Parts: sequence; C-alpha cells; structure tokens
Amino acid sequence: MHWIDYASPRSVKEATELLAERGERARILAGGTDLLVLLRAGVMDNVDLVVDGKSVPELNEVTYDPQAGLTLGAAVPCYKIYNNPKVTQAYPGLIDAASLIGGTQIQGRATLGGNLCNASPSGDSIPVMIALGGVANIAGPSGDRSVPIEDFCTAPRRTVMQPGEMLVSLHFPAPAPRSGAHYLRFIPRNEMDIAVVGAGVSVVLENGTIKSARVALASVAPTPLFVKEAGDALAGKPATEESVRIASALAQDAASPITDMRGTKEYRKHLCEVLTRRALLTAIERAKEA
Repeated sequence: MHWIDYASPRSVKEATELLAERGERARILAGGTDLLVLLRAGVMDNVDLVVDGKSVPELNEVTYDPQAGLTLGAAVPCYKIYNNPKVTQAYPGLIDAASLIGGTQIQGRATLGGNLCNASPSGDSIPVMIALGGVANIAGPSGDRSVPIEDFCTAPRRTVMQPGEMLVSLHFPAPAPRSGAHYLRFIPRNEMDIAVVGAGVSVVLENGTIKSARVALASVAPTPLFVKEAGDALAGKPATEESVRIASALAQDAASPITDMRGTKEYRKHLCEVLTRRALLTAIERAKEA
C-alpha cells in the first residue's frame, strides 16, 4: 500500500471541505469493511486521503418517529439497527438485510450507508432499501440534495455522488398501516457469502387486496435493480399466490444476470422468480399481522 492520509472531522462541513480539496483522491469511511479491503488490495491506488465519518454527529444518527419515519446516519453500524426495538418492530425487512451482512464481527462495523456507497450489484441491504422507498441524503460543496435509493448506484462501484460529496443519512418513510417487507437471498454457503440472487420487496394491503408494492433485485444486473413493473402489476390485485406469481415472472423477465463462479445466468433467472415469489408471500403475511 502507498501512503494514505487520515482525517477525523467533527462536522459535515469539515468533512466535505476535506473531500472537495482532494477530489477523486479522497474517500469517506463509514464502517470500513469494504473500503479498507479495497485499499489493501490496491483497487483504489489513486486514493491518498481517508476521511473518517465516525465522529460526525449526523452520520451517527438513529431517529424514528411513527409519523416522520426512520433516519439512519451513514455511519450507523448494523448491530445498532437490529438491536433497536422500535426499528426492529417497524422495519423487519430492513432487519432481514442488516443481520445478513457478513458475520457478527463485521456487523459491529459495517453500515447500510457504506453498503450503498460501495455500489456492488450484490449489496444485500440495497434491494430492501429500494423496496422501502428509501432516500439518500447527500451533502457537498454545492449544498445538500436527496436522491431515491433506486437511482443512487449508476454502475458497479459507481454512484451519483460527485467529488467532494458525501452520504450523510438514509431516510425511510413511516410504514403504512397493513404493510410488510422482506429480504431474501440465495448464497452457495450457509453464511458470509455473496448473494447469487437477492430479492427485496414491500407490500401494502387494503381490504384484502394489494394497494401497492415494490420489488428490487440484487446480483442480476450491473446495479441493484428496481423492478417497478413487478410492483405495479400487484396494485389492485388480490393478495393471493396467483397474483404473486405474475409479479415474480415480471421480476424474472427484468433480470439480466451473467454467468460466473456462483452460478449460470439461467440459474440466476430461475432464482429471481423463486426468491421474489417467496419474499412477496412473506411480506404479505407480515402485512396481515401488522
């Protein structure tokens, strides 16, 4: 590894000034479970400044209000999310993902914000964050802006953020009455592996029908994939397995996976239908119990 400077700012303003000064040669550190590995491997050999966000108050915020929803700072580790009873009760789909990232030790450092900024097509937390209608709050030299999470990743390890910008927090709307969400993945081993396919979904029920739904997939496209047509196909339909099968087939059609060491593209296409169907059925059951 080459020499890398380290900074620990105490405010968003200080952090963005440091990032803007170095441009593409600077990276923000949330948990470090992806960034440090990439730096050690030499993948980011142009980076010569790491800006640690752990001392910035806004990046460590966990705020939940039944009306306003949930705000998670970009540096909040996974264990603080699934150990928060209010968050666990209100956002079980988010907990599905937060409890799957790496192992217990990794979850002590890894963050949903970092998982999003890593922009891996297989990022476990991203599909369910899309399904929940999450928004990424970004700060930079030109001011603050918000981006829907489905628009955040633009290519493998590429995002909408410009040099000098940083992800401050993630916001999720308050769960609607009779709503449910779920994240499900398939991996070659029992734990701590990269998803062959992942499916994150959410549904809202009303009088025995599906009022609205959102579906997103991991590991089947260059970026985490929001399948709007699959969710739209469920709107107004009865909450039955037949309705779910139609939406799951649309998710399968939308996927464009590749063949690699974890599976063939044909196998991945098959898994898209299976995992979307199973995730939707679980989300519907959760909505019925909400």
